[in-house]
Amino acid sequence: MAGNRLIFPTTIGTTMATRNMDEDYRKLLRRIGLPAIRFHDLRHTAATLKLQQGVHPKIVQERQGHADFSMALNTYSHVFHPGKKKQKDYFPPDQSDGRYSSF
Repeated sequence: MAGNRLIFPTTIGTTMATRNMDEDYRKLLRRIGLPAIRFHDLRHTAATLKLQQGVHPKIVQERQGHADFSMALNTYSHVFHPGKKKQKDYFPPDQSDGRYSSF
């Protein structure tokens, strides 16, 4: 159907029911031998890959439709700090009293 802007239309070009799309997606995963992952998780995978490719977080936030920038940073912080080190691994102790310095 020319001009149809649907991503997953039915064979006659109308909106696909969610349960049908979910079932088709699960069948596809089984057929090609991939593990069962939720369709929604593809959204997070796409965002993570874009961040790893160097796309600015603000652009990812806008494409994901997050209400604000902080939500995107909180959701995808693992991309920026894999393995989350402890504060002591980032900041040396303050020389005067042994506590960790702050800015």
